Amino acid sequence: MEHINEERLESDLQYRFGYLAEFMGFGPEDIEVIHGAAPLLAPLVPTLVDAVYEKLHTYDATWRHFVPRQAGYEGELPTSVETLGMDHEQIKFRKHHLGRYLERLVTVPYDAKMVTYLDTVGKIHTPAAGSGSINVPLVQMDALMGFVADAVNATILGADLPLEAKTKAVRAFSKLLWIQNDLIVRHYAAPVSPAASR
Repeated sequence: MEHINEERLESDLQYRFGYLAEFMGFGPEDIEVIHGAAPLLAPLVPTLVDAVYEKLHTYDATWRHFVPRQAGYEGELPTSVETLGMDHEQIKFRKHHLGRYLERLVTVPYDAKMVTYLDTVGKIHTPAAGSGSINVPLVQMDALMGFVADAVNATILGADLPLEAKTKAVRAFSKLLWIQNDLIVRHYAAPVSPAASR
């Protein structure tokens, strides 16, 4: 039986990623499959981004988080949820960032820098990073991740690929998005002391 340092899981991001990847079986073959999907998914990123923002615009509980100033955005702010339209510069700014995120998932090496980036994606949706006025509830992040995962799976399953290639791609992206989900949730959950949980 392999020993896992549970306290280190909470304090060492690379150790945590390594544990998650090993536990889920996310390895070099999965990364190769994900990178191999770039020609299929990269051209569809603008459509996927639009679909995500159309979904976010459907609910006031999600759309309200785009009214406060977003980290890095210097332009004019929207005045209210009701007047914030899809053509607002702050929405265009956020859509650009989501597009870059999706492109990075299928193009960059999964090294320490990428792991830190995935962790930052979770952190910036809380007051711990980015804008102090942004605090997206975890339920909204879970809903978003579920929507993105389904959209990615639908794209893969709808592609003109052999069944084996589709299966490998769906499995690889599923593991990756579960790891991303953990690196979001960890910024919402208070660390549990291993001694306290025994």
